[in-house]
Amino acid sequence: MNNNRMILNKIIKIGLLLGLLVLIACNKSKELRGINGIVGETSYSISEPTMDAEILYEDDIERDKKEAIQQRIIKTSYLTFETESVDAMFKNIQSQVKKHKGFIQNDETSKSYNTIRRSLVIRIPTQNFQPVIDSIANTVKTFDNKKISLQDVTEEFVDLEARLKAKKALETRYLQLLGKAKNVKEMLEIEREVAKIREEIEAKQGRLKYLTNKVSLSTIHVEFYEYTSVVKPKSRTYISQVVKALKGGFSSLGNFVLGMLYIWPFLIIIGILGYYIRKRIKKRRKK
Repeated sequence: MNNNRMILNKIIKIGLLLGLLVLIACNKSKELRGINGIVGETSYSISEPTMDAEILYEDDIERDKKEAIQQRIIKTSYLTFETESVDAMFKNIQSQVKKHKGFIQNDETSKSYNTIRRSLVIRIPTQNFQPVIDSIANTVKTFDNKKISLQDVTEEFVDLEARLKAKKALETRYLQLLGKAKNVKEMLEIEREVAKIREEIEAKQGRLKYLTNKVSLSTIHVEFYEYTSVVKPKSRTYISQVVKALKGGFSSLGNFVLGMLYIWPFLIIIGILGYYIRKRIKKRRKK
């Protein structure tokens, strides 16, 4: 009987010891969680959401690699040429732009002593970019300058979208933690992080919006001009140079005659003086 009681007492002591160890382990676990900012009241750690954001970003990159990526191209063109009528060319270009659902973003006209020049910046839907270029080219004999550039921004586009998703997920996580904050210090730390993330999100959204606009609407820079006087440069052949020289000779002769008419009184005086001088020289020779 005494042996049974002793065994029972030992079992009770062992049970109490095990219970005490479990309580100590639970307290240690609570302290560790408090240090990490989940339920603690003395400090707050923000490293865990950042790691989650990196994982989310990597997951988005892998997902995008598996999906079919749409190619994003920014198309830009620069055209410069001479035309017989600036006004007629502008009306033709304006008609083509309207027909292809575009618009003229900038229109600038300048004049010099013998030239009228007009510069346009046209925004056109990307699918109508080449048809507008072709419609202008059909009315131009020769381009002084014709340049078409294509910029592939697919990689930057995909990267921005993935980073934007990660930042939004991180912002949501921080907002959830804000609702669980236990004191003012934790709330202020979380709000500062949320403000930084929101600033990064807005910057990426702005860049994404800019790229989307450039991809969806191509840009065409057009500059055309006309000469308004006879100084318009032409191809110079041998015959044209001879004709020009003859015209120049007649013009010079006419200018000479007009100049002589302006100084006729002086010519008469010089003639009279020359006559008397010559007469006196002859008299001296006779003597």
